[in-house]
Amino acid sequence: MVNVNKHPLNSRLPVLSAALALAAAALLGGCVVRVVERPPPRVYEQPAPPPAPAYTEPAADVEVQANEAPPPLPEYEQPPMPDEGYLWTPGYWAWGGGGYYWVPGTWVQPPRVGLLWTPGYWGFVGGVYAFHVGYWGPHVGYYGGVNYGFGYVGVGFAGGRWVGNSFAYNRSVTNVNVNVVHNTYNETVINNVTVNKVSYNGGPGGTSAAPTAQERAAAAEPHTPPTAMQHQHVQQAASNPALAAHANGGHPAIAATPKPAAFNAPGVVGAHGATTPPGGAGHFPTPGQPAVGARTQGQPGQPNVAARPGQPGGQPNAVARPGQPGQPGQPGGQPNPAIRTQGQPGQPNAAARPVQPAQPKPAPKPAAKPKPEERKGEHEK
Repeated sequence: MVNVNKHPLNSRLPVLSAALALAAAALLGGCVVRVVERPPPRVYEQPAPPPAPAYTEPAADVEVQANEAPPPLPEYEQPPMPDEGYLWTPGYWAWGGGGYYWVPGTWVQPPRVGLLWTPGYWGFVGGVYAFHVGYWGPHVGYYGGVNYGFGYVGVGFAGGRWVGNSFAYNRSVTNVNVNVVHNTYNETVINNVTVNKVSYNGGPGGTSAAPTAQERAAAAEPHTPPTAMQHQHVQQAASNPALAAHANGGHPAIAATPKPAAFNAPGVVGAHGATTPPGGAGHFPTPGQPAVGARTQGQPGQPNVAARPGQPGGQPNAVARPGQPGQPGQPGGQPNPAIRTQGQPGQPNAAARPVQPAQPKPAPKPAAKPKPEERKGEHEK
């Protein structure tokens, strides 16, 4: 019988096991365990939005465009308010007929109670100057940061406010007669806008004002367009050659009026530095009438260089004195003694005097008869 425990291999098993264990430990100790990290999942982010463009009014509010900047705002005084209930609308430069012309500031009756006027303004957009029309609304909106004065200092309006169904005027910035209008208050206006005469927003030399949150909200409110009297006011300004910028050099003699389209009414105010016509700032002719001192030649019945326009409707004034009825030269057969007439009847000649009609010679007086006493003396001799 063989003793297994005494077998040579069995006696070496513990040694072999220990050797294998040591070898395995040596092999494991030389191994480096590497932890493979997975890349994070790719996150697709939205690109950053581009910067917001400059604020622009809707295209519907753009009335006209021009390639040149409007002139600076003229300096002028505010005419007195004509009556309670009128609101001030500042003057501005408009474009028409190939150039700028001045639309005088004026007092206007609002379309209804509770509305305020937001002035129009010029803005430089896309390389051109665009005019955004003014409008009536419950709040004053954005008007380019242009300082029009008289409460319109570039942002909002400080010239007055509605109190119920009546408008209260801030007499610190508006010209109201407190003896007539009693619904007034006195509130100092702090002007945080640079005081200059710039008349447009954006572009070279323009204002850099952006709309406030309140002005953006006002832009979304219902608006009422300018009244019929305001349209008539603009049309009359466009037809008056004296209001063109190239004619007045940026200093219109009619800078403000007491009421819309009242260009010849008392109370018309001229700009500082304006050339005032004879008779004052309010003596410009209405459309269709000759200007003061204008030369009119070649038309029958028109005054010459020495004559001034008279009353509306083309009637001559006292400088061009009418003649006797039935003579040629004036409409209806009345001549103008300031005009010579040669050739055809009724055609004036500015260089000559009128031809006077031939007057009949007076009859010779009869010789005086001698007195009776004288005859008696002769007979006695």
